[in-house]
Amino acid sequence: MVEQMTDEKLLRVACFSGACFFFCLLCNVSKGETVGVTVPTQAKSWVSRGRAESEWITISFFFLLTGTCFKKQKKSTKPLSETRVVKQHFSNHGEIDMKQALLYEPFDGKIVRCFLCAHNCRIEPDHFGFCSVRQNVDGKLYTHAYGRAIAQQIDPVEKKPLYHFLPGTDTFSLSTIGCNFRCGFCQNWQISQLGVQKFCENWGQALLPEKIVAIAKQNGCRSISFTYTEPTIFFEYALATCRLAKEQGIKTVFVSNGYMTQQALEMIAPWLDAINVDLKAFSDNFYRKFCKAHLTPVLETLKNVLRAGIWLEVTTLLVTAENDSPEELDQIASFIAFELGKGVPWHISRFFPQYEMIDYKPTPAESLQLAMETGQKHGLKYIYAGNVAGPSNTICSNCGEVLVKREGYTISQVWHNPGVCGRCGERVEGCFS
Repeated sequence: MVEQMTDEKLLRVACFSGACFFFCLLCNVSKGETVGVTVPTQAKSWVSRGRAESEWITISFFFLLTGTCFKKQKKSTKPLSETRVVKQHFSNHGEIDMKQALLYEPFDGKIVRCFLCAHNCRIEPDHFGFCSVRQNVDGKLYTHAYGRAIAQQIDPVEKKPLYHFLPGTDTFSLSTIGCNFRCGFCQNWQISQLGVQKFCENWGQALLPEKIVAIAKQNGCRSISFTYTEPTIFFEYALATCRLAKEQGIKTVFVSNGYMTQQALEMIAPWLDAINVDLKAFSDNFYRKFCKAHLTPVLETLKNVLRAGIWLEVTTLLVTAENDSPEELDQIASFIAFELGKGVPWHISRFFPQYEMIDYKPTPAESLQLAMETGQKHGLKYIYAGNVAGPSNTICSNCGEVLVKREGYTISQVWHNPGVCGRCGERVEGCFS
């Protein structure tokens, strides 16, 4: 029999969890788009612009989060997954009605089929989908991820990474909990691998779409990014925000694993300006083993994004001895060049051990170099190495002129005539205004 934890033990668990998280952050040397959390409503001085600052904010947030989730509550004899939840509760913000989900249909009796993402979950009453935030309540599908955020921060848009989309500008970034992948190498696993039934009912804070747009506008952000966790799973929240942002002249961004259905993409496309899609590998075995997903839906999404006229950049995290073979790199580069276009930027990111893959070795620098050479062989114009020190400039593919000079996320030089090389007049693909 499992002992029921007392309030005192819960408090000790919360403190221990926070201490472990603090230690993990100190040990983690990865420089990918890890989440930092802040509420930038007062002034630009509150904004964390680099990873070093954001980690301290993340630590403070995690202690607050664990304390909120483990505070004394009325005990229930049923697990949350078996309890019909019709309200979203906030420890400090009252409650709001749950949002009925989009993109689902009745399947059999009160079972529903969700077709938001390629998992196409069949969800029984009182159960959740694979994403852990969409729940069948009495034959109707509801989302627990509407109107509240677990992370929010102002970032340079380069952090997404997007190098050909409004370079040198700020983006207001936010996310909810949950994901439709189970990547053992996830940089933001502390929030992406949480779900309502796995964690607690009280998570994050109320942040309605109107407030998101207001914060972005107050802080001079040119865009709003749905990132850190998979935006497809908080689709209704993102869609409502995108529509309001468009009215205010603010652009919108997805940082996605590309596992959305064509119906979802078609619905968001008129309101979405840019997307960075992770093409994690070119092997279905890799996707099944590490992500609990499949490759084909991601490839279809990449092609559909281009057809929809959304600016696209692609990222591949090279995991040591898993997706960095010469053959697989050749397949990825060839697909980007000949199926998507040679002007689509390819971000090659270095892996560092974390989460469930701490026994793996960091990606050797030779693998990144091989990937860049492979991309060049296939004619890709813009290839960027991530999670490594050194410059990552945007260079004219015709004459070699440096157009945007950047070190990490810091830009020290931006061309005078964005979109066109000032030396030779070559057109540069991207969204620069």
